[in-house]
Amino acid sequence: MTLPQKVYLIDTNVILRYLLSDHQTFSPRAEAFFKKVADDEKRAQIPAVVIMECVYVLEKFYKAPSPEIVDALTQILGLKGIANTDKSEIIRALLCYKDHGADIVDCLLAA
Repeated sequence: MTLPQKVYLIDTNVILRYLLSDHQTFSPRAEAFFKKVADDEKRAQIPAVVIMECVYVLEKFYKAPSPEIVDALTQILGLKGIANTDKSEIIRALLCYKDHGADIVDCLLAA
């Protein structure tokens, strides 16, 4: 009997360390983890609330422009090992946020 592959739940800090490369220890770990996800060596899910929190932190604290935020998060969601069943809804919400300047939570509710 083959056991199902473990699915990791990714939190906001892992995504931020990966995108920002701002921590000597955690950023390289996040990069290595996402490389394994990209190669489908690891499976992972990103809860919608984590995506929303990433948008908020990147926009409000790091002053990142919405197109860059959306491009980065969409790229992560598109990695081969991301196993979200709600991926299309999250991507629609991100595009709504980018295209209409609406609040990301409102966009998720509308998606």
